[in-house]
Amino acid sequence: MRALLLNKQMNRVLVAVTLSMGLQACGGNDDQEPPLAYINQIELGGETSVSVSGSNGFSEPAANLDFTGQGEFNIGNVLFEKNWTRVGSANHVFTGLGGLFNVDACQSCHINDGRGHAPEENDANANSLLVRLYRPAKDENEEAELATGLVANLADGKYGGQLQDKAQSGIPVEADVVVTYENKIMRFQDGFEVTLRKPTFSFENLGYGEMGSDTRLSPRVANAMIGLGLLENISESDILALADPEDVDGDGISGEANFVMDVIKQELVLGRFGWKAGQPSLRQQSAGAFNGDMGLTTTLFPNENCTDIQQECLNEVSAIFPDDVDQAEVQNDELDSVEFYVQHLAVPVRRNVDNADVMEGAQLFSDLGCVDCHNPSFNTQVNTILTQLSEQVIFPFTDMLLHDMGEELADQTLSGAAVGTDEVAEYLANGREWRTAPLWGIGLTQTVDSQATFLHDGRARTLMEAVLWHGGEAQASLQKVLTLNESERNQLIAFLESL
Repeated sequence: MRALLLNKQMNRVLVAVTLSMGLQACGGNDDQEPPLAYINQIELGGETSVSVSGSNGFSEPAANLDFTGQGEFNIGNVLFEKNWTRVGSANHVFTGLGGLFNVDACQSCHINDGRGHAPEENDANANSLLVRLYRPAKDENEEAELATGLVANLADGKYGGQLQDKAQSGIPVEADVVVTYENKIMRFQDGFEVTLRKPTFSFENLGYGEMGSDTRLSPRVANAMIGLGLLENISESDILALADPEDVDGDGISGEANFVMDVIKQELVLGRFGWKAGQPSLRQQSAGAFNGDMGLTTTLFPNENCTDIQQECLNEVSAIFPDDVDQAEVQNDELDSVEFYVQHLAVPVRRNVDNADVMEGAQLFSDLGCVDCHNPSFNTQVNTILTQLSEQVIFPFTDMLLHDMGEELADQTLSGAAVGTDEVAEYLANGREWRTAPLWGIGLTQTVDSQATFLHDGRARTLMEAVLWHGGEAQASLQKVLTLNESERNQLIAFLESL
């Protein structure tokens, strides 16, 4: 079913390898810095990096942003933090919040511009976690539709492609999200044990009848917002040069690019953002979040997030517009400001880089094979418009590619079983594939928000738990990790905490 798009991808990869003059899969080229160039690197975001810590560590503008740029950044910050309200409320400016929604402000998910967290058991508040919904194809026609790449996936017939767990008064909520955890013990070679928690997600109080029996659940916490403009400014050829979807080099790492629909260009382009690299740009990512999370329309996504059977949602009054503005609840100039804001949130500088344990941990990070997916560095391309992001040497520790992370990190069926590799979850990504998460700033994650957790569904409460959940293509590295002694474990975590 994915053969057509995979063939397209392979052609793009071959072109990219030619353009990038021999870049090696999961490696780099001879002109790049040596493998451990990151060991003493302080400014992970190049000249945009900021010296800051504390709860505002992810909320600063790029250090090289000029006065005019800082003003635009501040406008975007207001919009990012603003609570949107229902039409007819006392707030006559930021109105149009959908009949069904997850949150009423961007900041509600990205707390202090940082990561979200999974709810605890018996916690009805899933504010910084959402659940995507999809299903497998039922027949050849649907398989052909998916193969075109024109749609991300096939949605649940009643609830659509994302569950909304909040609603305006008088409108039924779609459902309450429920999570239960099963403990799993991981034991190191020296006998040290770590207790992991494996989540199972389900729904209660379904407002529109039973879901389709074949609906798949993909729970996802909010990502940190730092450095996104730099990631957007990496050349496509540099990313594709790291891809090796057929594992031609036989190292067990099969990094795969996602190709997704750009709704402005109306063509398939490289996916960069989101847990499955399902969005091509920060503008589309922002517009998609406004629409899916808050029921707010833009010129990119002009329709409300209601399904055909959700009549009360469809009847909800949209914002009332003057004749001289676009008929969208988030205007283009507002979307411009939010886009600029998320493009210029700065990456904090590293800490304790000269510490002996941190330096030993950096070497372990390489020796364990973590760099095979968490590619340390890129150079951003020339950008004559966003000049602060242009030609920066950055250290995000990601290859921007999809990797099979194993059955235990897979999306799930309604019964809690793992989704297989033969089902389309989001364009080219299947239920077991996730984009390599950038690691810059990860050491400040729980300083920015003490509740923040790790991995796509927030199951990992600590960095070590996150490491120990790695499977699939990372299985060989996991086995090496389990041989580490206490001192080495502390060194590895000390390095990660320095980022």
